Amino acid sequence: MSFSFNVKKELTCVPLGARHCMIAELAAMIIMAGEIKYDNHMFSIKFQTENAAIARKYFTIIKKAFNINTEIVLKTSKKFHKKQTYILVTKDSDEAHKILVATTLLKLEGGYVALRDHVDLAVIQSTCCKRAYLRGAFLGAGSVSDPEKGYHLEFVNPTEKHALFLQEIMTTLEMEPKVVARKGNFVLYLKEGTQIVDLLNIMGAHVALMELENVRIVKEVRNNVNRIVNCETANLKKTVSAAVRQMQDIEYVQDTIGISALPENLQQVATYRLEYPSSSLKELGELLTPPVGKSGVNHRLKKISEIAEHIRETRGGNRNG
Repeated sequence: MSFSFNVKKELTCVPLGARHCMIAELAAMIIMAGEIKYDNHMFSIKFQTENAAIARKYFTIIKKAFNINTEIVLKTSKKFHKKQTYILVTKDSDEAHKILVATTLLKLEGGYVALRDHVDLAVIQSTCCKRAYLRGAFLGAGSVSDPEKGYHLEFVNPTEKHALFLQEIMTTLEMEPKVVARKGNFVLYLKEGTQIVDLLNIMGAHVALMELENVRIVKEVRNNVNRIVNCETANLKKTVSAAVRQMQDIEYVQDTIGISALPENLQQVATYRLEYPSSSLKELGELLTPPVGKSGVNHRLKKISEIAEHIRETRGGNRNG
């Protein structure tokens, strides 16, 4: 199963809180994956999902919060994969009306019935209700990518108004989600691994949180190791390149004026460099009499290179002789 599926499965197992939290979670589920109808002065609510655990949670919330039994219809597609869809319907108008009023998705404005795409702030006044609302929204139309492949969590909202409403809730909880229009919907998303971890914690997906954190730690260690290896490789290439240039310069001096023409301190380092081409500057310095540090050896080799360059200029030669 996918990481997103496992997150939703875990969220369906989060114990139901107080009635006000159940109403907040239910409201978000209806907005994100439900359909409210008002026909001939009769109300009905339909919620559908392909996830049996989410269907069970929706049914349980309505039963516990309102003592209402929701009708469940199982629909199987005739396509190759034969997906099953759970359709939960509250057909009784009085029962549907009761749910809609409690969730504030129904308002009487100027004597007219108004169905809304967001809830009153009173529904999410408490932090526990904000958590429940986000959990319901994710169960309704949320998804999260496999952390091994990348960090992306999103809520697909039916309206821009609700996307901005959800964004405001998350902002109050110190997250910074973005909203983008996509195929007639409005997608609220997070791409920061740390913020996705925070949201999973807020919604109650603690097992998924630990799994994502473990992946993040492994990735971070791997990236750090790669950076160190790349840095060491680059340094090694520089060292090898410098050693090759030094050898070319010393050999050029040897072939033209002879190493014996160099000052004594340069003769010594040139001789040892030819004899020990793979030795480090530190190792070369220890061979000298008296021993010299890395910077001293480097300084002498630079002097030899300058002499070689001067000879080339006066003789019209190139670096390779």
